Order: sequence, then C-alpha cells, then structure tokens
Amino acid sequence: MGEIVNEIDKLHQLYYYLYMIKRKISYKVLQYSKQYPVVIITGPRQSGKTTLCKMIFPDKPYISLEDPDNRYFAQTDPRGFLEQFPEGAVLDEIQRSTDLFSYIQTIVDEKRKDGMYILTGSQQFEMIEKASQSLAGRAAIVKLLPFSIEEIKDYGQIDNIEKVLYTGFYPRIYDKDLNPTEALSFYVNSYIERDVRKILNVTDLSKFEIFLRLCAGRTGQILNLNSIGNECGVSHNTIKKWLSVLEASYIIKILRPYYKNMNKRLIRSPKLYFLDTGLACYLLKIKTMSQILSHPLKGALFETFILSELLKKIYNIGQDDNLYFFRNHKGNEVDIVFDKGKSCNIAEVKSGKTIVQDFFKALTFFKKSYSNVDNQYIIYGGDQNRVQKNIKIVSWKNLEAIEIF
Repeated sequence: MGEIVNEIDKLHQLYYYLYMIKRKISYKVLQYSKQYPVVIITGPRQSGKTTLCKMIFPDKPYISLEDPDNRYFAQTDPRGFLEQFPEGAVLDEIQRSTDLFSYIQTIVDEKRKDGMYILTGSQQFEMIEKASQSLAGRAAIVKLLPFSIEEIKDYGQIDNIEKVLYTGFYPRIYDKDLNPTEALSFYVNSYIERDVRKILNVTDLSKFEIFLRLCAGRTGQILNLNSIGNECGVSHNTIKKWLSVLEASYIIKILRPYYKNMNKRLIRSPKLYFLDTGLACYLLKIKTMSQILSHPLKGALFETFILSELLKKIYNIGQDDNLYFFRNHKGNEVDIVFDKGKSCNIAEVKSGKTIVQDFFKALTFFKKSYSNVDNQYIIYGGDQNRVQKNIKIVSWKNLEAIEIF
C-alpha cells in the first residue's frame, strides 16, 4: 500500500510540473550540472529557485536551511549533516549556513562527481563571497530572476502593457492568481524589509520605507545619492550602502554609462532601475493597472520593464551582463548599449504605440559618433515589427528578436 501511495505522489508531482511554466534557464542549469560538481542558483526571494530545483532535480534530496532544525544541524555538526546525503542534495537558502561551503569543497574534491550539490540563495553578496573562497573552479553560478515575458506569453497571461507593468513577474502572483498590490505588500514586509534591515541593521524603519519609495520614483533615471539622502534624512554614504544591498538582493539594477574609455564607466553617474515593475508600482502606490495609463512614470516603468527583460535574457543563457546607457554633456542619450567588445548594438525604448521621427534622433547621433554599431533597435509599446531607416523596430511583445551579443 505504501508503494502505491508513493507512486501516486510522484504522479501528482509530475502532473504539477508538466503544467507549470517552464523556465528558460533550466537548460543552462542542467548543462552546468553535467560539468561542475556544484551549481549555485541565486536570485531574489520568490523568483522560483526552489520550484526550479524540484522540477529539474526530482530525485535529489531537498533540504531547506530556512527550517530551524535543519539549520541548527548544519551549523552545529556540518559533517554529520552532509553525511546524510552521500550522493549530494539540493540545499535551499544556503546563505543561512555558509560554513557548509568548506565541507562541500572537501567532499566534491574526494568524489570528483559532477552535479552533486545544487545550492540556492537569495543574498548573493554573502553567499558568493563565501563560495568564491571555498568553491573556486568547482561551482557554476546562475542568476534566476522572476518570470520573463517569453516564459509567460505562451500561457495566455498577456493582455496589454499596462497589465504587464502593474502585475510584474513574481511567480507566486501567477501561480495563485493573486492581487499584485496585496502580494507585493506582503513581499516587501516579509522579505525586503526583513532581509535588508537585518543585513544593514536599520533601526529607523520609516526612513528605510521612504528610501524604497524614493528609489521606485527614480526608476529609469540618473542616480543622485545626495538628493535621495536629503529626502530620507540620512547621509550620502548610508544611501550608497543601502543601494548596494538592494542591488545584491536583485531588487534594483545600477546601469553604468557607456564610454570608449572603460574607466569613465565607473566614475560617471549611473542610472537606477527596479528589476520588477510590479514591485516598483506597489512602492509608487499604483493600485490598479488603469492608473498606469496616465501616470507620469509610465515611460520610466516601460523602460524598466524592457531593461529587466533583457537582463533575464542574458542570465538565462549564462552570460555576463553587457548593458550600459549613453549620455553626453549635451543631453544626447541612448537608452541601452549592448557592449560586444569591439562593437555594440544600441536600442531606444519608447512606451508610445506610434512610431514618430523623434524616436530615431538619438540612434542616428550615436552611430555618427561611434561607427562600430552593428544593430540598431527601437523597442516600443506598439504591436508591429518592421525595419525603417536600417533600424529594427521591435514590439515589446517580440523581445526575442533583440540580438544582445
């Protein structure tokens, strides 16, 4: 009878995974598991790391270090803890017990077997530092962001751009058909404030909440640390520290400016982007998708959406981020530059649904100044795809057409 129950459980699990949204990054994770003894999957809270691991490694033991009993065992007797899993395991939220890295190193060096351990974590600054010390050359690292538009559009989830921007892409919202405002309210309270405040030892919660909302109001804009600090009532250095933790937690992306001189990319003001528009909308107090239609930040939210989608596309194929923006002292600006080393691709992002002549100006200026441009794109809020003036006009629904490398 027990065997029959186990088989039924397996069939239920198989049914669930067959009908869930498949993640593009699965192929890269499986590839790495055949090449490295350890695969580390990092990304924001609730981006689907646990579900991904259970889906593609169904036969591996799964242990969550969020569980106090598991965590206590791992911290007090790491050897005994790992001996439970002679063939390896999926260890979820490994940042809760990073001392395990050294013991894992010893095991994989002895057994020399690929794909033994799949480790996940949502705090890359803490986890990657320890992993680089103990597992250098032994671990592949992948970054899993929430759903991409490519992953959900085959499931009838796309109606219009306002709905996409308002809803965002956190998997639980789609899985449980949740109200985005409510779900993201719980997300901020349960994860962002808890995790980030713990790391930063923030004592004044009200200032940190103001900081989060100010950042959302600046998505897609040049980052001004002094301005945010003055409005929050905290120092420039404090804002810098808070931003670094948000970026390491995959809440925001700091986009660097593009210059031929590489050093200038590090010293000129960058742009700030949220990695999920739904989260940005919640922090902006946008409570319905209809509010986006006339919202003054609709263009910035659309640009935020496009940048996030391009990052997902890069991470899903295991590549390093090569995205920048261009802006000179005269105000000429190109939204996205794809740095390919000796050449680049460029893109302008426009939320409008009608192509107008002004859309072409920035791309034309950039190409005259930088002759090493391979492809030019206008990514816009309309539905048509075409080529005009040797520039590829791409709908927001067709981002797979964008060549990044």
